[in-house]
Amino acid sequence: MAAEYYVIRKEAVPPVLLRVVEANRLLASSRAKTVAEATEAVGISRSSFYKFKDDIEEFHAGAAGTTLTLTLEVDDRTGVLSDILKVIAQVHANILTIHQSIPMNGVATVSISIQILEDTDHYQEILSRLEATEGVHKIRVTGRQGM
Repeated sequence: MAAEYYVIRKEAVPPVLLRVVEANRLLASSRAKTVAEATEAVGISRSSFYKFKDDIEEFHAGAAGTTLTLTLEVDDRTGVLSDILKVIAQVHANILTIHQSIPMNGVATVSISIQILEDTDHYQEILSRLEATEGVHKIRVTGRQGM
């Protein structure tokens, strides 16, 4: 079943979730080298971080010219990457970069940067369609530029 996404005001988000976002930001920017450092810096437990780390991401309203970087965990099978690329083409986004890791235990990690154009579908539609793609197990927005 594909995940549902909601857009809510920051004021409605529980403080622990905002701290998880900040901890992820610290780790991504290398200002914190470990989860322990990041959680200590933002004042949450590691268990809270691990519980929500994949479920909350800061997201700003998109506009043409915005670049999103998505990280997907996918089955190592013929055609999965092709199906992902078809979805991106169908939502009218422009592919900027693609990187796939060497598969381990039948799963590969794929990082794709896409450019949001004037006629690109809403980000929720993009994420929902990618999640519904057979062979895709997990998607995270791991980067944004121009938002």
